[in-house]
Amino acid sequence: MLDNVVRIAKEICCGKYPDATVTFLAGSIVRGEGTPYSDLDLVVIFDELPNAYRESFYFQDYPVEAFVHDPETLHYFIERERVAGLCIMAQMVSEGIELPETCALSQSLKEFAHSVISAQPPELSEEDLRKARYNITNLIDDIRSPRSKEEAVASGTLLYESLANCYLRINNLWEAKGKTIPRKLKLADSEFCLRFCGGFQKLFAGGETEEVIALSEEILEPIGGFLFEGHKLNAPPDNRKAFS
Repeated sequence: MLDNVVRIAKEICCGKYPDATVTFLAGSIVRGEGTPYSDLDLVVIFDELPNAYRESFYFQDYPVEAFVHDPETLHYFIERERVAGLCIMAQMVSEGIELPETCALSQSLKEFAHSVISAQPPELSEEDLRKARYNITNLIDDIRSPRSKEEAVASGTLLYESLANCYLRINNLWEAKGKTIPRKLKLADSEFCLRFCGGFQKLFAGGETEEVIALSEEILEPIGGFLFEGHKLNAPPDNRKAFS
């Protein structure tokens, strides 16, 4: 299957991006984890562009997501993600298959991506930790005694990503988004991942909140526990608009 996907990706590059210097074919299909609905992720690199862009289209029934950059825009977006505790774009470049072939630029970009991924994400500030504790505390309060199972599930969907990324960041690991969360948690600690996913499955399927609450207490305990009393978040002084 991979050989066929590489062939298709080369056809896309030749037909749609003939002047690109190199393209990285990445994503779940390259990792051997694709499904019938998985898209082709392409990071397309030109020598120079007026601006980076992302576009989606179908090619021979394959959904394609193309992230189109030059070296400077790619550097900018990888750095922006790094500061936010993410390495999504760096991961695509690092794991990507170089098309039509390896070149000096592709190797240089891969080395840069590897260096970003291998480094730990930026350490969370004390204010970041307080925000995480406060946000999780509010969501836990919403599921402790919900008015309905539906409200518990709604609050649980917000809690799922917040709690997972709090766990990852306080363990000096990169954050994850959406469907990548279970994979990142499993790589970090398979036993913890089982408890995390099991607790949320009980919350979503039956409205049972006890395991998720206990898990939240466990995750927050090393950084000070739940937080509500005394939390204060100042708005910037220029956040105002004349009113008459």
